[in-house]
Amino acid sequence: MELDFEDLMDQAYDLPPGAAKLEVLEAAVRIADAEGDIDNAFEARGEIVETAIFHGYPLKAIIAFSWQLGQYDQDPENYDSSDLMWSYKWIVGNISNFPEVPMSQIRELVEDLGKRFKEHGYSSRTYLYYRSRHALSHGKLDEAKDFLQQMMKVDRDFMTDCIACEQNHIVQLYAQLGEDEQALKAAEPILSGKMKCAEVPHITLPHLLSPLLRQGSPEEAQKLHTKGYRLVKGKRDLLESVAQHIHYLTDVNPAKALEVVELHLAFILDHENPYEVMQFNLFTARLLKKLLKEGSEARLRLPASFLAAHEDTSLPALAPHFEALALSAAKRFDTRNGNDYYSKKISAGLLV
Repeated sequence: MELDFEDLMDQAYDLPPGAAKLEVLEAAVRIADAEGDIDNAFEARGEIVETAIFHGYPLKAIIAFSWQLGQYDQDPENYDSSDLMWSYKWIVGNISNFPEVPMSQIRELVEDLGKRFKEHGYSSRTYLYYRSRHALSHGKLDEAKDFLQQMMKVDRDFMTDCIACEQNHIVQLYAQLGEDEQALKAAEPILSGKMKCAEVPHITLPHLLSPLLRQGSPEEAQKLHTKGYRLVKGKRDLLESVAQHIHYLTDVNPAKALEVVELHLAFILDHENPYEVMQFNLFTARLLKKLLKEGSEARLRLPASFLAAHEDTSLPALAPHFEALALSAAKRFDTRNGNDYYSKKISAGLLV
């Protein structure tokens, strides 16, 4: 007997977030669309957005949200605008991770969010926050700092991201600027536990590892790595953080770094976030280059699907493979962003 929409939604609600739940929700959407039931289609897509955005499927979230926003604009009285505007932040926060999305479209999206927030009476703090985040992700660090300073002058409100997420952005910005002391100072309320959320300190701790090593605090770096890796291990949606732990381990424990690569390598085969995949490829290449430089005879255990596509799986073959993938992705991002920020960053990151 075929399941109807309600059966599928009940099944989805009973499943843990992830690929299986998304598959059921997508089946529910197909039924709602076939029946022309806009309300059910809206409900199921809302579940897809939240599940996908936090479990490593941002493209599915963007597609589902775009449909929701179109329906809302046709009949705004029929939907909860506050829920939709909250989801809009997730979409804006992920759109720059796709180099095929042109800068003009990204700017249009951010400006649309700012316009809608203003129309609904919300503070401009969220708009400025995402302007700062986008500038950072586009390699425009001074611009990111300027928007951050503007943001800090505006009061928080119902739609503002949590204070821990805002503080994490400050830490990340200073870390990217190479201002280690400021990054570590900004991280203090997160490290003390005063600021935390579903993703903080998970995504914050990896940004502190290199600054701590440069500041001569290897014991503290190891402590934060141990805690931080435990929080992100095996999590598809936190692949960038996993990659940063690989970067750290390459310098202090390459054998352990290889284990981390092996555990997460399957994620990149169908991962929907090109930026996070670029980071994983970068630090995997750096690790393999270091192992080769040291004359290591280590072998990288590969997923069966990866083995089927690569005849030569030796380290001398795999290191340039991952390096080429990272550099190619960097070029695509730079072409979109109109600079050479990622190409330089990737080239520097490959040095061992």
